Amino acid sequence: MKWWSLAVASACAGTVLVAAQSGPADSRAREIYKQLIEINTTDTPAGNVTKAAEAMAARLKAAGFPAADVQTFGPDPRKFNLVARYRGTGARKPLLLVAHLDVVEAKREDWSFDPFVFLEKDGFFYGRGTSDDKAMASILTANLIRLKQEGYRPDRDLILALTADEEGGSFNGVEWLVKNKRDLIDAELALNEGGSGQMQKGKYLVNQVQASEKVYQDFRVESRNPGGHSSRPIRDNAIYHLADALGRLEKFDFPVSLNEVTRTYFERMAAFETDPATAAAMKAVVAPTPSKQAIAQLATSSYYNALMRTTCVATILEGGHASNALPQLAAANVNCRILPGESPATVKAKLESVFADPKIAVAFVAEAKPSAPSPLKPAVMGPIESVTKALWPSVVVVPVMSTGATDGLYLRNAGIPTYGIEGIFYETDDNRAHGKDERVGVQQYFEGLEFQYRLIKALAGS
Repeated sequence: MKWWSLAVASACAGTVLVAAQSGPADSRAREIYKQLIEINTTDTPAGNVTKAAEAMAARLKAAGFPAADVQTFGPDPRKFNLVARYRGTGARKPLLLVAHLDVVEAKREDWSFDPFVFLEKDGFFYGRGTSDDKAMASILTANLIRLKQEGYRPDRDLILALTADEEGGSFNGVEWLVKNKRDLIDAELALNEGGSGQMQKGKYLVNQVQASEKVYQDFRVESRNPGGHSSRPIRDNAIYHLADALGRLEKFDFPVSLNEVTRTYFERMAAFETDPATAAAMKAVVAPTPSKQAIAQLATSSYYNALMRTTCVATILEGGHASNALPQLAAANVNCRILPGESPATVKAKLESVFADPKIAVAFVAEAKPSAPSPLKPAVMGPIESVTKALWPSVVVVPVMSTGATDGLYLRNAGIPTYGIEGIFYETDDNRAHGKDERVGVQQYFEGLEFQYRLIKALAGS
């Protein structure tokens, strides 16, 4: 799942020095990319993740991977996951490489062309999943084959996991692998999606590393009432109680709380911000006691506000049962994105205090899945920064906390620090993931291919 937002000017952009690969590695990656795009892996009757997993397994076996090291399995015949192992010396614990094969549904009538036909046009690759997440899946697969053909011998095993149901569905692949095949994916750390390169008008700015994510939690907020005939209204009305409660929520802000990832983000992004007030606020908000003015300045951006604090917002309403009757029920779904380390129970209690109405009930909708941030260790951040600098000397590596969710949470909760880093650059105002005419720049795709190749070798040693 792709999430990006960046409010910076292109004046600080770096010059792109990396050139796309040429030759077999280039064409092989493109072929794999095309094959994956043209396999429908939506969570619909027409979709089949197993077909994509088995297609990648066949490519790996054809490249010389032993059949015992390339396995497909899962809890549903249409939702198999691929796990492949590239054998190293075993001097260190493995490096896990993760990408999801499933994609969000796309309808032909909503697109300018068939979303399940791979199209190269005007310097872009188009198709459902080109950015989320089949670019990463094809790049990782192609690079393992390249390394195999080169006879590369890493200090650790490389484990490739191509999985199902990250975008929704009942059989999340990473969660299933953690619970059922932990020994096959156990690793010292993992690379995943979630952090992309950002550019403005073709000028490269920052390379993001997703090291944490907020916690998704829905609450059902209800007001119930005996009701009655609408010809005899009373003030004790379930809809009014709910409306008043949501009005109080609208005016409420959770306190600001930065962690290692968001603190480093604001520290580094201050250098890119050309608006003096915002740049000053970024510098001030990382102080031990940030000023109210700095917080208010950053909160004008919905993205910066979401990085600073837990957020809760009403997303669905229901109420009443007849046009001529007083409502017996009024309810809302309140969606919260909770900062890592903050308890969902504490958020629930805070909502109840904000609503301040004994006739308002707050209940959890499903169970939250919190995950702790991955530490910004030099052993991980150093190679990311060195490879980035080698390819794009002026680009700055910036850690980010996703305001949405990825499969990284299951790995982090399993004790495998996970870092979302792609090395594919996108225009900051051209986010088409999950939308119409999803695309990735041709040049940016092949740059990402080279970035991942170098990063894997930097992390795996020789």
